[in-house]
Amino acid sequence: MQQEEIELRAFGPDHIEGAVALSRQENWPHRPQDWQMALQLSNGAVALDDHGQVTGTILVTPYGDDCAMINMVIVDRNVRGKGLGRRLMEKAFALAKDRPLRLVATRDGMPLYEKLGFVPSGTVLQHQGQVAELDAPAGMEAAAIVDLPEIKAMDRDAYGADREALIDALAERGEFAVVRRNGAIEAYAAIRPFGGGEVIGPVIAGSIEDAKGLISFFAASRPGVFLRVDTDSRTGIADWLTEIGLAHVGGGVTMDRPSRPDAARARPKVYALANQALG
Repeated sequence: MQQEEIELRAFGPDHIEGAVALSRQENWPHRPQDWQMALQLSNGAVALDDHGQVTGTILVTPYGDDCAMINMVIVDRNVRGKGLGRRLMEKAFALAKDRPLRLVATRDGMPLYEKLGFVPSGTVLQHQGQVAELDAPAGMEAAAIVDLPEIKAMDRDAYGADREALIDALAERGEFAVVRRNGAIEAYAAIRPFGGGEVIGPVIAGSIEDAKGLISFFAASRPGVFLRVDTDSRTGIADWLTEIGLAHVGGGVTMDRPSRPDAARARPKVYALANQALG
């Protein structure tokens, strides 16, 4: 199939069925509901062949004017190697306008991203599995709706961008837990349905102890449930995740365009992502 036979259009709700089929081709776990959440937060494009079939996808998730995540980049295996990936990325650049860009790259996608000016900045480790039994930690509690403004402010400090829309979307679908000391929230985590189970993230905390405690808070209430946590390799929680039953099964490389200062020393710190697509 020639490139001129493939048309790029704005990604709309009627394209989700085709997008799910593409993600299943890649063995991604995304359900229609997961695509719907990503689309709710994003602008994007789809590639359609001359039969109207979805052959490529890309989403751009803006976080205020601070940055944008490029995600859900898929090209049908039958049309790879013909420049469609670059066309989708160029469309994403236009949608992002002048925002700094972030993404999590697969091994196959890295060469193109590097040609387009992205710079590696870290490694994401995907951990998942079932936690058989875990004691509920002390000092953690379920969050309330009135806590969302404080959670949003903490998230902004840690992530370096305004993710209010993401926090609201997580509140619609999942639950939050917090560490509260002297009346102030010092750490938070979220959990929501995703794929074949639930994903814990974001996890934002000022210490590794609070990060582990929040993950344990959710895991202890869900024995035998399939859970997923995406963490940066520098956070120091990967070995512990494996110990509690969440095996390392893959991940990706975080990339930025342009490169940005190392935020590893930021307090509070991002110990787990919302997922690899959303950061």
